[in-house]
Amino acid sequence: MAQQNLHFVTLLGSLRKASFNGAIARALPNLAPEGATIAPLGSVRDFPHYDADLQAEGFPAAVAAMGAAIRAADGVIIVSPEYNYSIPGALKNAIDWLSRLPDQPFKAKPVLIQSASPGAFGGARMQYQLRQCFVFLDGRVFNAPEVMVGGATGKFDQDTGDLTDQGTRDFIAKQLAAFAVFARG
Repeated sequence: MAQQNLHFVTLLGSLRKASFNGAIARALPNLAPEGATIAPLGSVRDFPHYDADLQAEGFPAAVAAMGAAIRAADGVIIVSPEYNYSIPGALKNAIDWLSRLPDQPFKAKPVLIQSASPGAFGGARMQYQLRQCFVFLDGRVFNAPEVMVGGATGKFDQDTGDLTDQGTRDFIAKQLAAFAVFARG
């Protein structure tokens, strides 16, 4: 029996154009295993600061659209930097908005977390805090292997921003293949 095709979406936690994490997110479709596609979600830049008074007026179109795309996907891949040992504010804000949608889109959804940083830890502290959020949101967070790209400065083309380090590309491809198995399970 043939395996079902999978469609994953990528939630980027960085706003910076030259972001290492953005470069990883852009590389993912070419690293996806056979039978899986990966597409970006809209930018978290389009979300206003979460405010229950705004929510009472109705959900912003960008929030509703992203929630629908997450619900329709077979899994979510979050690629994000670490700011001040934590989750970037724009990403946390997006998660706060999305978590309040009717039929909360992260519930029982397979979630994969990746990060990159010029520092040695590669965003590990952000990943661990993000995992805590998904306990409450009832997301099915994939555990291993983890992708935390440390020393990111030397792993990307300085002119194009593309992920060029073959070892990192191979490891991410290995993680994506394992995530596909997890998502099918």
